[in-house]
Order: sequence, then C-alpha cells, then structure tokens
Amino acid sequence: MTQQELTAYIQSSFEGKLTLLDTGRAEPMFEVRPDDLLEVARRLRDDLQLKFDYLCNMGASDTRERLEVVYSIASTTRRLRMDFKLVLGYENPAVESVTPVWPAANWYEREMNELFGIEVKDHPDMRPLLLPEDWDQGYPMLKNWDAPDFVRMPEL
Repeated sequence: MTQQELTAYIQSSFEGKLTLLDTGRAEPMFEVRPDDLLEVARRLRDDLQLKFDYLCNMGASDTRERLEVVYSIASTTRRLRMDFKLVLGYENPAVESVTPVWPAANWYEREMNELFGIEVKDHPDMRPLLLPEDWDQGYPMLKNWDAPDFVRMPEL
C-alpha cells in the first residue's frame, strides 16, 4: 500500500475520526479528537488492512498556544507508517492511556504526565519516572514553567 493509498483508506474507513493534516512529510499525519483516541488506536491496530501493531514514538509538545501529543505508529507486517496527534488546551489537559493497545506507551505516558502535566486516564502505573517522588515545582517542559533556580535562556 502506498502512502496515498494509506491516506485514502484511512479517510474512507474512519468516518471523519481522523483529519488529514498538510505537513509536507513522507508519512501521512492526522489529527484525532481526544475523545476518540482509544477507539481510533484500537481500530488502527485491529484493522486487517493496516495492522498498526508498533508504537514507534510518542511525545508531547507545548506550542505556547496549546499542548499537542504526537503518536508515531507502524505496521511491522504491512510495512506502513503514519503519525497522528491530539490537540489539548492548557486547562486540565487529559488523554486516555493507549497502553492496552500499545504497551510501549507506558513510559512515554508517564513522562508526558510528569513533564507536561497531561493527565493520562486509566494508566496502569503512574509512578514518577524521571523526577523525584516529592517534586512540587510544576511541569518543566511547559514553556511558561519557572522555578527558583531556573535560568531562562533568551529566545533566538
């Protein structure tokens, strides 16, 4: 399946749950509403034409306007790749855990929670991963983060 065929298949099979984004990248990039995340993830994994069985990478980003969570997935049997993202507001950002679909999401989701303050609902183990257990200085990857010993570098 070519990238164009993959894009067309997803657009026709997912009833508007994935919106194609024009990113200019080799792999197609879609936007998913946070409420549809778990359903879409399961369908991408279980669809016999797609079989997206591998979570390659996952990460969050603060754009100063919103938070984004990006998922890069692949099919090891179909030799396909694609990305999708969620857009979240700053007020009470939350996503469903995709660890039931892709177990590799476990540590990525813990990191996202610790560093960006994104709540991961129904995660099996939200113990701190990177920061000390008694950390109380906010979320260090947010662009508006500040701490007593933090020195902000000038923007270029």
